Amino acid sequence: MSGIELRPLSEHVGVEAAGVDLNRIDDTAFAALRRALDDKGVVFVRDQALTPEGHIAFARRWGDIDVNNYFPANTGYPEIAEVRKSETQTTNIGGGWHTDHSYDQVPAMGSILIARETPPSGGDTLFAGMGAAFDSLSEGLKQTLRTLRAVHSADHIYSADGVYAQTDQAANLKGHDVRTRAVHPVVIRHPRSGREILYVNPAFTLGIEGWSREESMALLGYLYGVAMRPEFQCRLQWSPGSVAIWDNRSTWHLAMNDYQGHARLMHRITISGEPLN
Repeated sequence: MSGIELRPLSEHVGVEAAGVDLNRIDDTAFAALRRALDDKGVVFVRDQALTPEGHIAFARRWGDIDVNNYFPANTGYPEIAEVRKSETQTTNIGGGWHTDHSYDQVPAMGSILIARETPPSGGDTLFAGMGAAFDSLSEGLKQTLRTLRAVHSADHIYSADGVYAQTDQAANLKGHDVRTRAVHPVVIRHPRSGREILYVNPAFTLGIEGWSREESMALLGYLYGVAMRPEFQCRLQWSPGSVAIWDNRSTWHLAMNDYQGHARLMHRITISGEPLN
């Protein structure tokens, strides 16, 4: 499969791949996708006809699969988590900036998300490049951040009295009794590219280890403001059959909730990661 074309979606994050069939991708084209993911954090492919079995087979080329603790599984396929919003629901999943699984001791490498049902408009996903965000900081702040570690958890989001429990997504989620806590460096080095990456996020980072809540929020709030700058972002516009592969270590993402009265169904497989340094 030599006809693969890669087009940047923005200066710092995101690549769209054309001329590729993920059911039949050969080793050369797959290596090109992997290099693009290492470099740009997100690879987007349109018009794919992946069955659940094909989704799983493609995911296994990237690594082992993590079964999600919180999202319901697609019937018959525990590897595939359903990210669903019905036409009557007002709350979506992932509607704030976040990095999946930063609350795990060994965070996931990334995810492979397929659009199964999309609204006529809206429901886009934004991605932010956290390597570029870190690069933009002053050398003095970079040096300070390299010495810090941050605490992450999902309990305040998914527990029985967490954020989603207060919404109309409560019945769609599970894992209310799961307890999570992990401590990771604020600046990690990407295990493949070697690039330094800012590794904190608004959803799951509770604070800086050894700092007060007030101190932590002052620093984190500044860093979040930098990372949310439009120049570090790209935007994916979905249609059925669209596929996104993203690297959780080097990106944030946010699912837009601007399609009230319409349904959206995505199938997600999460790929296992490795310890962060």
